[in-house]
Amino acid sequence: MTIAIDVSLRRDGFALDVAFGAGAGLTALFGRSGSGKTTVIDLIAGLAQPQRGRIDIDGTVLLDTARGIRVPVHRRRIGCVFQEARLMPHLSVRQNLRFGRLFSRGAGGPSLDAVADLLGIGPLLDRRPAGLSGGERQRVAIGRALLARPRLLLMDEPLSALDEARKREILPYIERLRDEAGLPIVYVSHSVAEVARLASTVVVLEAGRVAASGPVDAVLRRPDLIPDGAEAGSVLAMRVERHDPGAGLTRLTGPAGPLDLPLIDAPQGRRLNLRVPARDVLLALARPEALSARNVLPGRVVALREEGTACLVEVACGGATLAARLTRASARDLGLTVGCPVFAIVKSVALDAGEAPGGGRIEI
Repeated sequence: MTIAIDVSLRRDGFALDVAFGAGAGLTALFGRSGSGKTTVIDLIAGLAQPQRGRIDIDGTVLLDTARGIRVPVHRRRIGCVFQEARLMPHLSVRQNLRFGRLFSRGAGGPSLDAVADLLGIGPLLDRRPAGLSGGERQRVAIGRALLARPRLLLMDEPLSALDEARKREILPYIERLRDEAGLPIVYVSHSVAEVARLASTVVVLEAGRVAASGPVDAVLRRPDLIPDGAEAGSVLAMRVERHDPGAGLTRLTGPAGPLDLPLIDAPQGRRLNLRVPARDVLLALARPEALSARNVLPGRVVALREEGTACLVEVACGGATLAARLTRASARDLGLTVGCPVFAIVKSVALDAGEAPGGGRIEI
């Protein structure tokens, strides 16, 4: 599945010129408020019309202004999930889900029971929206969109109206949707934590332009692309290998090597994106001993970038790259150069609060 977007819009003093492509998985549109993220979503869905543009979803052209093609909203087969669930209050959950099926063209697609199982809403089918939590309502809204048999799912900041507890409730279901539904997702967010956890590809928007796009691990390593002072760092694609309740540890494996964490609530085999803040990676020229940090990964320096008094060092560890933020003095004292072998000591990772005991960063 491929997505190709190239659109231009001038409206109310705002100019949007955006072009990007993405493949399967979840593509995050990321950036500050007012950067144009929701406008791009509206253009893909057909809720707004550009002055110029082309939108191609896996070879199906939805928009081509040069050829006079503008497929109407109801024929685009695009599912939309907004900040508010927008469920019909007089209908049960089951009836709200069936409403989505009314927009499905042709046979096939997931069954209501399969969608309910994927999103964990089977026990809610006979309830009304007023009796649901915010996270439950959003899961029903996602299910309604899936039952319309879309070729693409658009999610416009679906967690922004939820408190932290409800966000922790719904994030694992969005992960399941990403991994199991076989449906490409374009997801709007300005949260570094959400993007790091969910995204395969990131498109950073700034003042209506694409500032950068690429794999999530490459984009989030760049501090110049992280808005509002959030911490830059690395994103490691990992899987849960095993749990050791006796030792209170979970072993994860991935391209960077194995990592031990305090016991987390995730099934064996679950894919996890771990965000490792650059400030929480130490570098050593020799493997350290008698150290409290459990995770030491051998690697090689592949890039150094000076930023004021700091130096951002990128280290290739196996098939992944870790970013470490050092002072320029420390980098100089270590004699770091491109190609230099080092050991990366990972102090902590920023696991989502839904998995980390007590939430937030956990020491390892």
